[in-house]
Amino acid sequence: MQQEIAENAEAIDIGEEGNAVVRQQDRVIFVKGLVPGDIADIKIVKKKKKYALGKIISIKKLSPLRVQPACKHFGTCGGCKWQNLDYEKQIAFKQKHVEDAFERIGHITVEEKFPIIPSANVYYYRNKLEFTFSAKRWLTHEEMGDTANFNQPGLGFHVPGLFDKVIDIEECYLQPEPSNSIRNEVREFTRKERMPYFDLNAQEGLLRNIMIRTTITGEIMVVVVFAQDDSKMRDKLLANILQKFPQITSLQYIINTKKNDVFSDLPSVTYSGKDYITEHLVKKNGDVLQFRISPQSFFQTNTTQTNVLYQKVSEYAGLKGNEIVYDLYTGCGTIASFIASEAASVVGIEYVEQAVIDAKQNAQLNGIKNVDFFAGDMQKMLTEEFCRHHGIPNVIITDPPRMGMHPDVVNAILKMAPEKIVYVSCNPSTQARDIALMKEKYMVKKIQPFDMFPHTSHVENIALLVRI
Repeated sequence: MQQEIAENAEAIDIGEEGNAVVRQQDRVIFVKGLVPGDIADIKIVKKKKKYALGKIISIKKLSPLRVQPACKHFGTCGGCKWQNLDYEKQIAFKQKHVEDAFERIGHITVEEKFPIIPSANVYYYRNKLEFTFSAKRWLTHEEMGDTANFNQPGLGFHVPGLFDKVIDIEECYLQPEPSNSIRNEVREFTRKERMPYFDLNAQEGLLRNIMIRTTITGEIMVVVVFAQDDSKMRDKLLANILQKFPQITSLQYIINTKKNDVFSDLPSVTYSGKDYITEHLVKKNGDVLQFRISPQSFFQTNTTQTNVLYQKVSEYAGLKGNEIVYDLYTGCGTIASFIASEAASVVGIEYVEQAVIDAKQNAQLNGIKNVDFFAGDMQKMLTEEFCRHHGIPNVIITDPPRMGMHPDVVNAILKMAPEKIVYVSCNPSTQARDIALMKEKYMVKKIQPFDMFPHTSHVENIALLVRI
């Protein structure tokens, strides 16, 4: 069967997943690696009912929007798809994506649309990264030509879409130092000591993952995940990490004997230092809040931008001090604690029990006494009895995961009928879908997009809903 080629195709937009949009002969083709304004020959690799997927054969003309990617792994690692696109254009496309979601998906009228707030840092903005050990690292097309590269171990990120393939990362521009130095030292030491990297398919080997967390206050957490409890090799590696990086605040390890790499549900053991690190967030009035972060804790990964985001949430909530506030999908209670001093009481609800434990500890750490946290299934928790016991909310703040809110949660919110809803979302498409279900009772007063993740297609958005 002859392969279909789209010749001299021009990229005109960027789709929701970050791939370029090409329109040709009344169809849409999504292509990885192009930026708007590029003209290229494209091979059609998959046809769907409403669109096709394409692969670049050759670029005939480069877009003026292109810039030189900073990272040597760009194009192989899928973490920063937009490093080749000018940053001002990145945030312009994100703004368009948010507004399109409300207009085309939700058919929602928005009174005020504010311009996206860019990230203060476009590199080294993440406070957490997880790296994976692999007995056989992923090879690029060029590396395949040298047999010496075969069966070499690697430490880095998973290849997008391939759970068992890992790209060996030498330098990453996402997390500040000493992140790169720690990862590279671990790779060098473990290879020198011939410590076996894990083979996910064969389910054998010792080293599985390493997680590095940093704070804006300079604290560092390193967690090494082992596939088995080999105390001799384990202590040898951890002692070396501590010797080379004595500034580490918390050095821990986890034993993961499961078939998958998920370790958030496993206990950690502290080898050196504290069993947590502490991050700070600052309110507009200058008050500083502290948050203890354990290996299993969820915390927004762009701390500087999170501070700006939460200040805007507080502004949109417009609390006067006498309101009951429900904070849905509260996580470790960061938003609840952030706005607690502005409300009469705050009720945080979260389905992850460990997160609720963290939330209670964080409230106690900051001397906050007017918050209550509960763990459970959101759609089952929001009952009339729950509201009678804790009070009907005047304001609801909701920050659900990417898939948005379950329709039962939306219906529960409509029954509670708060005066305001502040909807924070990392997926404007599901956010618009949910808000469309509420538009008979609520109007969207304003929306404010945020860029939390430069060089990616992800965008955060706050919507203020006011009861009609």
